[in-house]
Amino acid sequence: MAEVEPEEAPTKVVRVASKDELEPETAKQVVADGLTLCLARTDEGVWCAIDDECSHEEYSLSEGEVWGDEIECPAHGSKFNLCTGAVRGLPATQPVRAYHTKVVGDDVLVELPS
Repeated sequence: MAEVEPEEAPTKVVRVASKDELEPETAKQVVADGLTLCLARTDEGVWCAIDDECSHEEYSLSEGEVWGDEIECPAHGSKFNLCTGAVRGLPATQPVRAYHTKVVGDDVLVELPS
């Protein structure tokens, strides 16, 4: 299962949350410029964003459990790396798209394709 790097392409930056909205090892669904994302923080407090739909079944990843730098799909237990979208546990075999995420001041920003 290969690691998937966030795509390098022209982007726009969108504010998706304030930095105090999520504790480490939590996730929530956000909509940014029409895209539904799973916004999460790893156990070390790193902010990450991936598509919010599991690649195995059409289920919301943001409803799953965050463990370290992974999220587990609540439907069948597929696991994904929060920052790369890479598959870390079956039954999923396809990664989900990851988005560059950064904190500027109190704002959590996600870079989206233009």
